Amino acid sequence: MNLTEMSFEDLMEEAYGMPGGKAKMELLEQAVRVADAAGDIDQGYEARSEIVELGSFHGYPMKTLVAFSWQLGQYDKNPGRFDDYSLLWSYKWVLDRITAFADISRVQIENLLEDMKARYAAEGYSSRTYHYYRAHIFAEFGELGASQAEWDIVQSMERDGMSDCMACEQHHLVEFLAKRGDDEGTLRAAEPILNGTMSCSEVPHVTISKVLLPLLRLGRQKEADKLQKKGYKLIKGNRDFLYHQGEHIGYLTLTDPVKALEVFEEYIASSLDHENPADQMIFNAYSAKLFRRLAEESIRFQVKLPAGHPCEHQSEDVASLAKHFQKLALVTAEKLDKRNGNVYYTELLKQL
Repeated sequence: MNLTEMSFEDLMEEAYGMPGGKAKMELLEQAVRVADAAGDIDQGYEARSEIVELGSFHGYPMKTLVAFSWQLGQYDKNPGRFDDYSLLWSYKWVLDRITAFADISRVQIENLLEDMKARYAAEGYSSRTYHYYRAHIFAEFGELGASQAEWDIVQSMERDGMSDCMACEQHHLVEFLAKRGDDEGTLRAAEPILNGTMSCSEVPHVTISKVLLPLLRLGRQKEADKLQKKGYKLIKGNRDFLYHQGEHIGYLTLTDPVKALEVFEEYIASSLDHENPADQMIFNAYSAKLFRRLAEESIRFQVKLPAGHPCEHQSEDVASLAKHFQKLALVTAEKLDKRNGNVYYTELLKQL
């Protein structure tokens, strides 16, 4: 049956039974259109709740932001009509990815943080989660000193009902230490995740790529190679992990560039329409590094690019591909740095 002929109930029933991905998102977006056309706020809220979760964990962060903004407006217009806990919990998913969009200003991001803090306080939760996300956002801004100050506050407070799971919190600490370039600290923090003591639906998936280069720099390549194979299987096929797929390319560029090329070819198509600019930037930056590495080889490469790709006719010219992907990454880095008021991302790309 054509989507436009399906009722809201049929669309939602089919969506609930599907795995995360593009097809499910299309069903949910049609359900929103049906609900809005009927003026049914409750149905519109239900469908958007699913979009917020699906978009947060399957690579559609912009769809998440749009749907959540609508929910927040309806929540405020209709006190007591919608569940408090689920809205406040999903607020964290929005803040987790908000810094990726350079056209969202620092003032807007700060306002969202303050709004979340006030809403949490009104429901009896502490400010710990507020400081936790300030730590995350400052790290994404490249302000690592400010992030450390927030981490100090977080670690001095008791967890409550809005705290992320312990595995997620530990992962964010690993991520922060990796940004600081503290290889030994990164590995110490990652230990309870790597040994299986801490885990959740996305951990160790997102953590393993953070420890590969630290292990390599510390002369522990055998451990890193084993983890790389394990970690790659965990993130394979999920477009939400584009950033981490890029990090795997970065590691393999140094240890097995032919395998790195295979990873690139598997995800280049999904990277083109990915909604997270920061994830695209990292994927493109590591891809540029890969092609610079391949340009040093005496053999010729035939890179598999999707039909219609702007470099489709340069698939054998890896040096040109390196320049193309470097330029793409730098454009995003410069936009983020302009918003953030520093040169963190352009300097990061130079280090790659």
